[in-house]
Amino acid sequence: MARVLSDKAKSPLAGIRVLDASTFIAGPSCAALLGEFGAEVIKVEHPVGGDPLRRLGTDSGSDGRSLLWLNEGRNKRSVTLNLKSERGAAMFRDLAAKSDVVIENFRPGTFDKWGLSFETLRAANKGLIMLKVSGYGQDGPYRDLPGFARIAHAMSGLSHLTGEVDGPPLTPGSTSLADYMSGLYGVIGILMALRARDESGQGQMIDVALYESVFRALDEIAPAHALTGKVRGRQGIHTVNACPHGHFQCSDGKWVAIACTNDKMFVRFCAVMARPDLATPDKYATVQARIDDEVTVNRIVQDWTNAHTQAEVQQACNAGEVPCGAVLSIEDIANDPQYAARKTLTDMMVEGVGTLPFPSPLPRLSETPGKLETLGPKMGEGNAEIYGNLLGLSKDDLEMLQNKGVI
Repeated sequence: MARVLSDKAKSPLAGIRVLDASTFIAGPSCAALLGEFGAEVIKVEHPVGGDPLRRLGTDSGSDGRSLLWLNEGRNKRSVTLNLKSERGAAMFRDLAAKSDVVIENFRPGTFDKWGLSFETLRAANKGLIMLKVSGYGQDGPYRDLPGFARIAHAMSGLSHLTGEVDGPPLTPGSTSLADYMSGLYGVIGILMALRARDESGQGQMIDVALYESVFRALDEIAPAHALTGKVRGRQGIHTVNACPHGHFQCSDGKWVAIACTNDKMFVRFCAVMARPDLATPDKYATVQARIDDEVTVNRIVQDWTNAHTQAEVQQACNAGEVPCGAVLSIEDIANDPQYAARKTLTDMMVEGVGTLPFPSPLPRLSETPGKLETLGPKMGEGNAEIYGNLLGLSKDDLEMLQNKGVI
């Protein structure tokens, strides 16, 4: 398969070539993560406008590239290619024949219509692995419907659970959560397919649906409903399986998260609050007893946090070995010592702007760590090198293809 001519010999995915033909966030975030660990990622974009992600979110002030593009285009090279044209599709097939992975997230059937089905691509490359990301998956009655992360949150049941008990369903923090979760499942699928290919020599197709990625994270909700018939509703600032387990405001107006998931933790927490009487058998010594009277328990905790600042609550809980953390804003995160110590953010130079922080590669590998080497590329900056080296096209060939709107 492909071999990367670079200094990435120690990277775990060195020698893996990825064609990223996806747009927006789920597929691009998957490809970006692969690139962090040594894969050669070729971003394939339409000649007119490129990936819409280039213009989504905050304009970086660097050649019209958005911050989202700079982040999810990390460690990639960009080529332009009109897949709707016969020549463009043929060139993509030639690239796929020399690649290990293809990523696409168009509506199901779109790649097939362009002559780029998995079966077609695999005919010239039996080891090819193809990731298809879509809102609802490649089959089922909803397969042809457009899907975005917000729709996936609603479809998965997450939106129904998010918000105050008597209020409307709210946005669960990030409107792109389903995209990033699906990107992670895409990476997992690709890595497993690569491992299987080591044994069989055969590639395979990976089908990721945005809504399923989120639904998989909703703990026991499906079997619990089947067993009890209860429909879990919105949970507000607390949860249904433990108590106290939620967000509590402090005297300075700031908030903390406290999580007592078992009885031993609650005993320790009662000692912190100087209320050991609450952990007796006739009171709230068991998880079930606390859940049965959660309104009272949460009110007692809220009364205690209301009497102390956020820092005081954290200090007392930490000393008593009670799980507690400040509810941080991005401003807090930028100044947090834990983020700084672990270098969770990496400063990168943005052309024409200066240095900006970006999320560092994850997960952390002790011997072959990921690297953030470049941010989202300019459109088509890799045309000459990639098409020249991989497809043998000359400068005149590229000029002709550009005039015809193929690249």
